[in-house]
Amino acid sequence: MLIRTHLLITLFFVMVFFESVEHKFIFLVVAVLATYIPDIDSKFSKIGNRKILRILQFFIKHRGMIHSFSFLLLITMFFVLFIPILAFGFFLGYGLHLLADSFTITGIMPFYPYKKKISGKIRTGGRSETAVLVLFVIGDLGLFFWKIIG
Repeated sequence: MLIRTHLLITLFFVMVFFESVEHKFIFLVVAVLATYIPDIDSKFSKIGNRKILRILQFFIKHRGMIHSFSFLLLITMFFVLFIPILAFGFFLGYGLHLLADSFTITGIMPFYPYKKKISGKIRTGGRSETAVLVLFVIGDLGLFFWKIIG
């Protein structure tokens, strides 16, 4: 999926959990930044097009290890143990990115190094992704106004 879709999905769930977290600003920032991270392995992404990341991309293929729940759980456990304030926001943003990508045609290998892929029918940048984008724009706006009014 495109980053704009990932961001709208993450923002929706950030609003869902916002009242439940203690450090709201940190939660928001970490969740949004974590949404970008899985695509550091692609030179075509907003974050991955940095020249310094070309070294990493030489060793790791797109939608490989970094696009796995195994990697997500490993990094989240690091945060839980050493920087707990970041753990939930990171898990949410990163995990939602992976979940959304699992619905695309390309899919992901959720339990890397196990090579089994899961995938769906959504073409990145296609009509079905645009429909998901519009759905989350409406959902984000609705939830935002409901939180403000309610």
